[in-house]
Amino acid sequence: MASRLKNLSDFSNTEIPSAAPYRFGIVTAEWNAEITNALYQGAYDSLVEHGASEDHIHSYPVPGSFELIAGADVLLNNIANLDAVICLGCVIQGETRHFDFICNAVANGLANVALKHNKPVIFGVLTTDNQQQAIDRAGGKHGNKGVEGAVTAIKMAHLAKSIKI
Repeated sequence: MASRLKNLSDFSNTEIPSAAPYRFGIVTAEWNAEITNALYQGAYDSLVEHGASEDHIHSYPVPGSFELIAGADVLLNNIANLDAVICLGCVIQGETRHFDFICNAVANGLANVALKHNKPVIFGVLTTDNQQQAIDRAGGKHGNKGVEGAVTAIKMAHLAKSIKI
């Protein structure tokens, strides 16, 4: 496995623009709260660390990962001038096919919201085989996907602004 020995949230090889000029939304699933709270904290702290103003970060909880789709859409419809929305959730494989349906729906739904609004909608949803894999990716030995989501949001917001004429 490629991720077995590395921190996936290492950005030492890339330049991260300042987040100061941008406005962000963060939508976080409440399901698997131990994991999603760690993802949220990683995302929020990373945005602030890279210069985002705390009053330019709009955070909202939703019940589960499936609801991230509607949550992102609601934010983009109702909060003026958002530059990107970070969606954070955690779906852990169980004994039924529910996992497959939810993961597929969330990925496709968030992509559709991004296209509908022509804004970056970041997929920060862990889709793991077990709880330990989720812990490892929510501030554990493989980094924090929330941090990765924040950096991706900053870079995509910067890209969108830099190519507008």
